[in-house]
Amino acid sequence: MAEDADLQEYFTLVRSVSEFDQRLLTVKSWGVTLSLAALGLGFQYRSYGMFLVASASSLAFWSLESVMKRHQMRYYPRMREIEVSRHARAAHRDVSSPRIDWSWAQADRVLRGMPAEPDSAPRPSGASRAYAHVWLMLHVALPHAITLAIGVTLFVLGWLGALDFELGASGR
Repeated sequence: MAEDADLQEYFTLVRSVSEFDQRLLTVKSWGVTLSLAALGLGFQYRSYGMFLVASASSLAFWSLESVMKRHQMRYYPRMREIEVSRHARAAHRDVSSPRIDWSWAQADRVLRGMPAEPDSAPRPSGASRAYAHVWLMLHVALPHAITLAIGVTLFVLGWLGALDFELGASGR
């Protein structure tokens, strides 16, 4: 019975992690939409202040996505615990245990042509380093970092007069 409860919990965790992915895509799409709209309005109304708005929204959505990714990653240790526990019990019988997290950690080795680590209890991966620097992960940083850089660059160029814009003034 405990094994069934473990499996049920495991697949509930997998579903929760998957649901986070959809939320993260929503945050990313809103961030890109708002930032690009602000950049476009900056050019349309010849107002370099809008470039600062684009940068601020990029930074805000990047921060939000980073926090949400960290929340998602908090499920990984429990998934790994269940995998290790079930793997240890399955070693004495001719059954398999779920190893989604383990296979994710092994994928890089296998895809590079190296053998997977021995079929023993899965060990924790370098997730703690990733957790500390989640905002630097490319799939989290992009495209927020690009729109942030573009917005800051255009704002500075406008501030220096290189764009011939006025702060907050409409060119019409």
